[in-house]
Amino acid sequence: MATATSARKEETAAIDFPAELLSFINEWKDKQGSLIMILHKTQETYGYISRQAAEELARLTGIPLARIYGVITFYHFFKTTKPGKFKVSICLGTACYLKGGGDLMEEARKLLNVEEGGVTEDGVFSVDPVRCVGCCGLAPVITVGGDTFGKVTKTQLPEIFARYRALA
Repeated sequence: MATATSARKEETAAIDFPAELLSFINEWKDKQGSLIMILHKTQETYGYISRQAAEELARLTGIPLARIYGVITFYHFFKTTKPGKFKVSICLGTACYLKGGGDLMEEARKLLNVEEGGVTEDGVFSVDPVRCVGCCGLAPVITVGGDTFGKVTKTQLPEIFARYRALA
């Protein structure tokens, strides 16, 4: 069983960035406005930005950790917790919201037993709202693992989730 001390040690353990990410950081770190680009690449690499990754970015770029966290927590796009294997994004843009996007969010959270922005207990799904998927004519829209579903109803959600759970 992990103790609080061992959990903290694990949390602050060093992280080895892959060569591609290190190359990207070195290319961007001295450019104006580089932090957003570097954070995007880091999240693309890991699926989220862990405490260890943020600390390593601060060390490699010379950007204070507080500033890095300021940006991560300001922008909804950046995540500090590991997402589920399949990311469920429910559009809450105007068209989708008016056609039931909010109801889809509520139903998805209920079916998966997860809070908005949370991850299912088994780590298969994470659920996040998005402001626009760019498919307004198909409202309401959800994406699961990069696949887009349009004109979704609450009754379709169990079948959609079952399809991805079978792949997990």
